[in-house]
Amino acid sequence: MAARLVRGRPRGLGHSTCAFLGHLAARCEVVPETAKLLARRVPGHAVCVPEVIAVSDAQRNGREIPQDSYDAVVIGGGAAGLSAALVLGRVCRKVAVVDAGEPRNAPVAHMQGFLSRDGMPPAALLEVGRAEVAQYGVDFIAGKVEQVDRGEAAGFAVHLAGGPVLHARHVVLASGLRDELPDIPGLRERWSRDVLHCPYCHGYEVRGRAFAVLGTHPVSVNQALLVRQLSDDVVYVPGDRPLTDDERERLTARGVRIAAEGSIKRVVSADDQVRGVELEDGAVVPCEVVFVFPQMVPNDGVLDGLGCDRNPAGFLTTDDAGRTSVPGIWAVGNADDPRALVISAAGKGAAAAFALNHDLVDAEVAQAVAERRGS
Repeated sequence: MAARLVRGRPRGLGHSTCAFLGHLAARCEVVPETAKLLARRVPGHAVCVPEVIAVSDAQRNGREIPQDSYDAVVIGGGAAGLSAALVLGRVCRKVAVVDAGEPRNAPVAHMQGFLSRDGMPPAALLEVGRAEVAQYGVDFIAGKVEQVDRGEAAGFAVHLAGGPVLHARHVVLASGLRDELPDIPGLRERWSRDVLHCPYCHGYEVRGRAFAVLGTHPVSVNQALLVRQLSDDVVYVPGDRPLTDDERERLTARGVRIAAEGSIKRVVSADDQVRGVELEDGAVVPCEVVFVFPQMVPNDGVLDGLGCDRNPAGFLTTDDAGRTSVPGIWAVGNADDPRALVISAAGKGAAAAFALNHDLVDAEVAQAVAERRGS
């Protein structure tokens, strides 16, 4: 179900949420899960929001979506996408954000490394961000983009699941990436809790505990060397990837123990806590935290028909501002850089928006000059 605020001033909510709902009231816009959002904001307390009405998914999907052209359609409503929309909205560009509501960091309780927001729940950051962006007339559309192709006249056609098509002069891909874990039983169940991959995102919270680093990826050795400074108890589990003499020497010199080689059978957990890594021979390597490097796959299949260039890692190639090889198509955040933290993803979104607006201005000036000369 979704909810729509038809009219009235909400009471008992924070300023940002009130601003967000006030914007919805003015536009009669529909946002999924709004009712649940309100309940979370003030648990156990009465919340007065006049005339919030439930709307079924069928009704919501059947609503009229603007069909006229946007200056930019942003695909993805995370930190990168919202930052791009914020900058463009503030210079009075017509912008739509299409968000499927599937952020990469959804399993994480808190995000780290974001100045002034360190430790904030990711969902809370997005809630505040949407409220800020909404002040500038940006359209929010809940849904998935199925395909982006070239428009019949100019620009691009953004096809949403269910049939609606949005037209845009530029498209900003901010849909992030997905983490594909090795097929080892017990990993997925503990992912983002005590099965981790990023020392910058999660390392401080598990410092001093017993680490096991799984050798399932070409960068796993470097991962073990990196997390060693967080704990004096780090063991590298090679699995089926034999170590070179150089790798073995570096790990040993860094104070990382090396477990016996052999296939990894499963991650052992008990009492809601990782307890060890079991090998095929039945031996268990004790640990409290597992570090594993996932395969990072960009969520950029919607652009496949446009022929954007890619780098050897499979990510879209971009310039410093986020321009891809196809003019008018931009990629920001983890869709462009798998290493980007939340704060750097936000910065990339803002930087792309600056450059995108300048490109729009250049095109508009060129058109105005041509029209003037032709008159």
